[in-house]
Amino acid sequence: MEERFGIREQVFVDFDWFSRRKTWWILRKTASAMLPVSLKVSQVGLKAFDKVGQYLKPSTRMIQLFGLHATKAVYRLTDMELGKLLRAEPLEVTSSGVEDGFVILRLSDHVLGLGLLMEGTITSRIRQSEAQRMVSGLN
Repeated sequence: MEERFGIREQVFVDFDWFSRRKTWWILRKTASAMLPVSLKVSQVGLKAFDKVGQYLKPSTRMIQLFGLHATKAVYRLTDMELGKLLRAEPLEVTSSGVEDGFVILRLSDHVLGLGLLMEGTITSRIRQSEAQRMVSGLN
């Protein structure tokens, strides 16, 4: 998160991380719930990442919760660009200054989710139904 999005490690100091296969989960630390070390964790807390090809893909919820802390790989959408994404159309960007990979999509102060930047084109990784719901909540 720090390398790609500039979200400092300190933001996650109150959380524990768990992994299984190609998925990572995050859980708020608590003194009252000790997890037995001998158990295999299947699923716990908030799904944080999946390994997708050569990239770690943060979940939409992870980005919505922690994306406001991002200082890198953030793409600020215009209303017109948001409309294109809602129609599942790719965005052509000329100078994002960001390497190919996942980017945080923001509209004003609202973190919407993720897009995938590849060779100057951003495609949304937000489910269309969720994007519509989020946008109607912003109005």
